[in-house]
Amino acid sequence: MDTLVPVLKDHLVLSVLGFALVFRGVHHLLRGLPIPKVVVQDDLRCWKWRNLSVSMVHSLLTAVWSLSCAVASPETLTNVHLFNTPKSYLLVCLSTGYFVQDASDIILTGHARVSWEFLLHHAMVISCFSYALSTEVYISGAVIALFVEVNSVTLHLRLMLKLANANSTSLYHINKYINVITYVVFRLGAQFYLTWYLFCNYKWLDSVTFFFFCLILINIMMLIYFRRLLLSDFFPRERKSLGHNGTSNNSRKFVTD
Repeated sequence: MDTLVPVLKDHLVLSVLGFALVFRGVHHLLRGLPIPKVVVQDDLRCWKWRNLSVSMVHSLLTAVWSLSCAVASPETLTNVHLFNTPKSYLLVCLSTGYFVQDASDIILTGHARVSWEFLLHHAMVISCFSYALSTEVYISGAVIALFVEVNSVTLHLRLMLKLANANSTSLYHINKYINVITYVVFRLGAQFYLTWYLFCNYKWLDSVTFFFFCLILINIMMLIYFRRLLLSDFFPRERKSLGHNGTSNNSRKFVTD
């Protein structure tokens, strides 16, 4: 790994695009796996299933990877600005490639207009991660930001179960509680910690205004999605009274489903 990272740094754009192609290859490999009949019968559900399957692979990989970076190097949590390791740099580079691939998939399959929130999120993440990779600062911040992928595992599972019309199963019921816990701890917790760190060190950090703006915007998005999630899974009557339906918004990939 120590010999690989310098190569990635010297050819950063090609490295990110290379990882994007790797995840595109994962997309094609997963097409060979069986898909629930109810999903196959609908083109939109089929696209969402395959897209979420790739996202699940990324989330499982980066959730474990990001946490292991913090456990192996506790300074990751305290020196957000300058600390990085070859392992954490590789993680951020790989994840940037995933987000490029996922954004491309949304755009090229014609789902950009209905998934604009997702694309906005991806654009901010790609911008922040690219800055970190090119300057080698905020790598630890990017690793902490990837703690959200722990929650993404349960979010993706939730959506895949809903796509398969399995939202009345015991697995869905158990997952919805785990999902809320991981959302608060790993998604909101990681985002708010990074926001607090930038706020406390605002006067001397590099390009802090840009990062702070992105974090605030993502925080707002995460809180809105959390509200939608609670309404959908725990207060469905209130959600319907607001004119929503748990499965009608199939064009979206976010937690509005």
